[in-house]
Amino acid sequence: MSLTPFYAALCAQLSGLLTGERDWLANTANASALLFLELRDINWAGFYFLRGEELRLGPFQGKPACTRIAVGSGVCGTAVASGESQLVEDVHQFPGHIACDAVSASEVVIPLYAGGRCLGVLDIDSPSLARFDAEDLAGLEAFAQVLLDHSDTPGA
Repeated sequence: MSLTPFYAALCAQLSGLLTGERDWLANTANASALLFLELRDINWAGFYFLRGEELRLGPFQGKPACTRIAVGSGVCGTAVASGESQLVEDVHQFPGHIACDAVSASEVVIPLYAGGRCLGVLDIDSPSLARFDAEDLAGLEAFAQVLLDHSDTPGA
């Protein structure tokens, strides 16, 4: 699937923002801020980093969040366990959903891989049901790849 003009521009904006900076922490912080600024109808955008068998909170924009999520738990932990992006139209129908913010209604989670290993996830929540679709998923996967391509990932 080709990117929509919105996501193509968002990826180009991220690439420009990250040019000349390779630090993983700084780049994930700026990426979460850019998503929160540019995406409509979201209430949280950020990262969780994989540490052992749990995800730990990384840079984000939005309300305070859960600090640790077990691999296999909730939408984020499921993305890591399955190795696949998760597009959830109604988080209240997702088995084992972790409600860090009761206002969240839909969610998209992209696992982040570099060098054959999972580094963590990009997580975006919306207060609206079915906010995200296949175009969002493709656009956000491309956005995550731009981030990975412009960053020196931990342990690499």
